[in-house]
Amino acid sequence: MNEKATHPAAVLWDMDGTLIDSEPYWITAETELARSFGVGWTHEDGLQLVGNPLLVSAQVLIDRGVDLEPDEVITYLLGRVTAQVRERTPWMPDARRLLDDVVSAGIPCALVTMSYAMLAEAFVSRAPDAFAVVVTGDQVTHGKPHPESYLTAAERLGVDIGRCVAIEDSPAGIGAAHASGAATIGVRRLIPVEKRPGLSRVASLDGIDVDTLGRLVEGEVIEQFGDTA
Repeated sequence: MNEKATHPAAVLWDMDGTLIDSEPYWITAETELARSFGVGWTHEDGLQLVGNPLLVSAQVLIDRGVDLEPDEVITYLLGRVTAQVRERTPWMPDARRLLDDVVSAGIPCALVTMSYAMLAEAFVSRAPDAFAVVVTGDQVTHGKPHPESYLTAAERLGVDIGRCVAIEDSPAGIGAAHASGAATIGVRRLIPVEKRPGLSRVASLDGIDVDTLGRLVEGEVIEQFGDTA
């Protein structure tokens, strides 16, 4: 007789780059802002900021020559990206499918993002029944790669972080999720996923289902890249 599959206590989702293909929106906004101050900004520069807390990204732009206060940089970037997400939410198809499956299975989900509430709310309005908890960058003291945001999500859900699966794509986000003690999936999107002990690394979320997530909280690790990402 087959034993009933174990499910995770919760699934904790990053937003930018993981659930939605919003990183091009961020890079476009950064480029527009930088160029308005005569500062060169490339796609590669933008990739270096993926997954960072917004204050960190703002300071990088300021150090490069954007003559604004950090809050002003954040306000500009958030405004531009939020407007674009409201106009068109660019779902990652593999993530949308898995999110729908997780929600249908009755597993609680949290959104754990370094974007601020304004942008998170615009996104959550596109999936209003999916997330029981939302943790944003302006709600935590320490941004990713510190584990505070993931630990906060598990606490608000009332679950053991060690029984959760976290899904991330950026180095900072993967570091935060992994350090929290959640079973972590690093999805290769724009940036290579560094090999870490116990970290699952995948090319996409296709082929991953609810039962797979259950096996991850029991200790299984998925490795699709060998020694590289």
